[in-house]
Amino acid sequence: MTHDLGNGPTMQLARWISNLKWRDLPERTKEVSRLALFDTLGCGVYGYETQWTQALLGWTQAGGGRGASRVWNAEQPKLRAADAALVNGTSSHAFELDDYHNAKLHPGAVVVPAALAMAEQLESSGEQLLTAIAAGYEVMIRSSLALEPSAARLRGWHLTGACGPFGAAAACAVLMGLDAERTAWALGLAGTQGAGLWAFNADGTMSKRLHAGKAAHSGVMAAELAAAGFSGPTQIYETQDGGFLKAFSDKSNVAPLTHELGSTYHLDGVSIKPYSCCGSTHAYIDAALALRQRLGNAWDPMRPVRVGLSKVVDVQCGFDYAPSSALNAQMSLRYCVAVALMDGQVLPAQFSEQKMNDPAIGALAARLDLVDDPALDKLYPVHFAGWVAAKANDDWMQVDILDPTGSTAKPVDAAAARSKFAANNPRLPVEEIARVASNIERHSARDLIDLLVPLSGKRAAA
Repeated sequence: MTHDLGNGPTMQLARWISNLKWRDLPERTKEVSRLALFDTLGCGVYGYETQWTQALLGWTQAGGGRGASRVWNAEQPKLRAADAALVNGTSSHAFELDDYHNAKLHPGAVVVPAALAMAEQLESSGEQLLTAIAAGYEVMIRSSLALEPSAARLRGWHLTGACGPFGAAAACAVLMGLDAERTAWALGLAGTQGAGLWAFNADGTMSKRLHAGKAAHSGVMAAELAAAGFSGPTQIYETQDGGFLKAFSDKSNVAPLTHELGSTYHLDGVSIKPYSCCGSTHAYIDAALALRQRLGNAWDPMRPVRVGLSKVVDVQCGFDYAPSSALNAQMSLRYCVAVALMDGQVLPAQFSEQKMNDPAIGALAARLDLVDDPALDKLYPVHFAGWVAAKANDDWMQVDILDPTGSTAKPVDAAAARSKFAANNPRLPVEEIARVASNIERHSARDLIDLLVPLSGKRAAA
């Protein structure tokens, strides 16, 4: 017996996902997807040894679940795909190094771990893997755009956690070959698990790290349940009573879900991070580094500094800085600008206990004059814009940044991505990983993961 599934936005997305093939992807989209895959692996391997990743790994092992999917940088155990995605997603988002999109979310830390875990379990080809990653990024980004990201963020949602399950489910649906109906079920089951609250900013706790991993886990589980015949709502986005769009935002708009679907790929706009902190601070770091260079690299901490903010960035990152956790510093605009001016870089080393408690950096962070700028409100989040100004003799020198380093306007290229990977993971065979990732269609998912796993033993013995 057949029945009419309709043609609402959820079903339109589901049909697109279920029909997507490697040959459908534009060359630019394939290129971006390869780079995103490589960059996310580097972030995930770096994050493996963090306290929060190890806690989740211990939790999954305590459950006794066994499977075919590996944790990156760990020889054992092999876990169920959902659990491997949970751990790898959390490690990818573990130190604010992972990619982001101006839809105000981090797609790589959700989609890549989910897709790789499922691809390893299914022994998928590289073409299938990259097609799944492209689908996952696109669905996750469009889900956030439909919410109107700034509006949803100001309601307290962390959009990586809220929208991430859709992206992970879409990627897994591609790999599993789900038909349109079961793909819609997977989206429905993913959407009903979407969550992630910004409360971590109150005290700099670990919950933000969990959001990416849990979203990846939810998406894998959603796709596997759908494949097993567990139904989900086929109008998860648009239904008025409990639909995703109405529940998460007062300014949602269904159009971005399907507008130019298959011809415009929003994933092409993903940004690769050069700095180890919140993406909304990156324009300000660029501006601070430019000022530092112009005014002398030995920064005078008593020099007056002004920083122009949009409303969303002020709410999200403009809080008073007090040393506590790495996340607190990574989300603090005051700390990030101050350490950029003082150190000339904002990398993982700048978030050590010694640096975060440096009294000179803390004093400069407290003295920054944060200025509300309505002009920036009109630009954000299409442009993650910002400016920093410093007193120079009797005048002010200001640097305005429309789009930060790492954005499509000022992209991080493959060579820079390799340098980032190598700097954060010096014992890995970076060039070999880059070669396989950049030609993943000629390899399998397992080929790529094989390059990550054996080195944990070497690292432990070193």
